[in-house]
Amino acid sequence: MSNDYIPPESGQGLTEKHLIAAEAGRNEAEQFRRLAEEAREVRDQDREALEIVRQERERFREAAEATRIAGEEARVAADAARHAAIDAVRATADTFQATLESMKVVEDMRRALRDLKDRNPTDSN
Repeated sequence: MSNDYIPPESGQGLTEKHLIAAEAGRNEAEQFRRLAEEAREVRDQDREALEIVRQERERFREAAEATRIAGEEARVAADAARHAAIDAVRATADTFQATLESMKVVEDMRRALRDLKDRNPTDSN
């Protein structure tokens, strides 16, 4: 047996090597505990970062949906404006047609009046 062994009856019970090994074990266990705590903190930070990313994606999805809806509303409004413009052009064409017909009637009336004047000359003296 080695000379550094102290029997349990003497009150010491453990050798200096055992004490050093036990202290090293405690230090190593403490180091593992710290590493585990750091790993938990990193995991929690990763969870928080993932939650932020998820929320950002949700906001982007909502913004994309709002943009899609606004685009659809703009398309419908543009279509309505196009139809209104077509109707306005038709109304303008109808107005020009009516004006042209009125001018033809006026021209026909002038011709008729000239013909009447030419047939019935009146003495203006």
